Amino acid sequence: MPWELKSDRPIYSQLIEQIELRICSGVYPLGSKLPSVRDLAQEAAVNPNTMQRALAKLEEDGLLYTNRTSGRFVTEDVNMIKQVKNRLAKEHVQVFLKKMTELGFDYEEILSIITTIAEEMKE
Repeated sequence: MPWELKSDRPIYSQLIEQIELRICSGVYPLGSKLPSVRDLAQEAAVNPNTMQRALAKLEEDGLLYTNRTSGRFVTEDVNMIKQVKNRLAKEHVQVFLKKMTELGFDYEEILSIITTIAEEMKE
């Protein structure tokens, strides 16, 4: 999963979002050890201090924890991961609904479009 950083928002907050996404999608499974700050920073092409700040925030939020001798690890708390997944899903849906209503669709039309696309994807 490539790092997709845009210049329209702070890099720090984008790193947090992308690491959360990687945890929720299983790229970094529960209980797994994360690469070092330097390795992650190099992979994302960002300053190590920026990556450190993002990881510290995720640790503060409880999604990561540090073992002094071994590095940083993803939490093993399944409920925490579910909460993050639900929050991310809600944020994505809200952005989608806002854009669709800006295009002039009402909620019934939006649901119809979603249903049609979901049925097409099943095939």
